[in-house]
Amino acid sequence: MHQPENPADMRHPLAQRLRDAAEQHRHADSAALTQRLDFSELIDLHGESSLAVMLMLLAVLSVLPVAGAGTVMSLGIWAIAWAWLRAHNSVQLPARLGQVKLSTRWSGRCLHGLAWIYEMSNRCLRPRWAVWSHAGTRLWWGCWIALMGLVIFLPLPLGNVLPALSLILLSLGWMFRDGLALLLSCASGAAALGYVIWLWEWVSNAVLQAWTGLPW
Repeated sequence: MHQPENPADMRHPLAQRLRDAAEQHRHADSAALTQRLDFSELIDLHGESSLAVMLMLLAVLSVLPVAGAGTVMSLGIWAIAWAWLRAHNSVQLPARLGQVKLSTRWSGRCLHGLAWIYEMSNRCLRPRWAVWSHAGTRLWWGCWIALMGLVIFLPLPLGNVLPALSLILLSLGWMFRDGLALLLSCASGAAALGYVIWLWEWVSNAVLQAWTGLPW
């Protein structure tokens, strides 16, 4: 997989391609309405996809209401983290990922959502604070991706939202070489870790109180 030298130049055409696919999906005839997108088809819509693009797709899909999506996507996120640490531009994702299908309703919403993300990033993101996207930071970001994948893997209520947002900001920040987006990725990821710690303490205290309240 080849990562373009100036990814920002292709964001608008890609957003339009996704919008067109969403409109075709919405206006499909009754015979085609049963068609559902899977992960491999989303990758195909992106053409030549970098690791950052694939990471963003996995992050977006991990928050969709698909049974077991977070668990399956976290496996792909860990594979990307390993490739990121090794400075590879391609990765062999688990075969099961390509078979994950979205419902007809969520296929359209996912296409529109991805198009919106690309359109907004094209307007708001730009190369800045280059130290955050320097090649020497790949080790840090690889570990961060793996950590966010672990949080997504955990079966926590609404636990996928903040780590997925962190990975989306990371992937966009890396594509656009925008250090501000990468800094926001750290902030949202830190909030995700804070939520995990708070929830763990709350559950531990509740269990302890229930245990001490038993009539022994």
